[in-house]
Amino acid sequence: MPQTLAGIASLVAALAFAPAALGQTFDIEHRQGTTAIEAVPETVMVTDWAAFDNLDAMGIDVSGVPSTAMPPYLSDKLPVDVQTIGSLQEPDIEGIVASEPDLVILAARSRTAYPTLSGFVPTIDLSVDNENLIDGVKANLTTLGEIFDRQDRADDLIAALDAKVGQARAAADGKGTGLVIVTNAGNLGVYGPGSRIAWIYDALNVPSVFDDVDDRDHGGDAISFEYLLETNPDWLFVVDRDAGIGSEGAARALLDNELIHETNFWQNDRIVYLDPAAAYVTMHGYSGLMLLLDQVIEGYGRDS
Repeated sequence: MPQTLAGIASLVAALAFAPAALGQTFDIEHRQGTTAIEAVPETVMVTDWAAFDNLDAMGIDVSGVPSTAMPPYLSDKLPVDVQTIGSLQEPDIEGIVASEPDLVILAARSRTAYPTLSGFVPTIDLSVDNENLIDGVKANLTTLGEIFDRQDRADDLIAALDAKVGQARAAADGKGTGLVIVTNAGNLGVYGPGSRIAWIYDALNVPSVFDDVDDRDHGGDAISFEYLLETNPDWLFVVDRDAGIGSEGAARALLDNELIHETNFWQNDRIVYLDPAAAYVTMHGYSGLMLLLDQVIEGYGRDS
């Protein structure tokens, strides 16, 4: 009899942390408010590739995705019959509403659709603040674990991410200064604090070669080859925006010139070409972020 009572008590305790399993309505707080969700959502649509990345890492099926800028590293993750629901910037609101999904996840480029979509279907905004990117990704995994009753899976992913960040930080320790640049249609730009790739400076403690930049534009703060030679960082991290949005990449050819050949990073083979889609499109996605961290670790490993 005591064992039976103990078993019942354990079941009640477990269900207390899984309101969705009981079919109860529960509230999810997000960047644009609070959304009531009834039970575990079965039909989920995303207007953001990072959201798809996170759901895939959680083992959750998605029925609707953007029609543009699909990251190549996620191409084999898409269901054959997945529905496309507009571009990253302009979701197909009518198509989404007509499909009557249980949940729609917006973020970043599509977040302006929230006021309209949320009036028709349960919608949440999982945008991440670039100034605190790593913690933002972990918070989104926690939120998804709560929504889909997969807290254990979320905890495992977060632990793996923390371990990877620690490994990358150790790899970068004592290796000198770094600079993150973006190549865009033949031009160069620099990314700084608060940018989509600022975690290289902030989370990995890589010393920067500058104090302040204006990198609000998608091409970063404009710089020249002379600037790279003048600042002469020990390490250069490159984001090829053209390749990131599906055009032909040109970063490697652009940097292969006489001025760059004089820099420390070129002469010491310390250029790390980051996965363009992960760095530019899905920097808030778990798998993309893990991929970037692996590339950083591998890059520093060449200098060991």
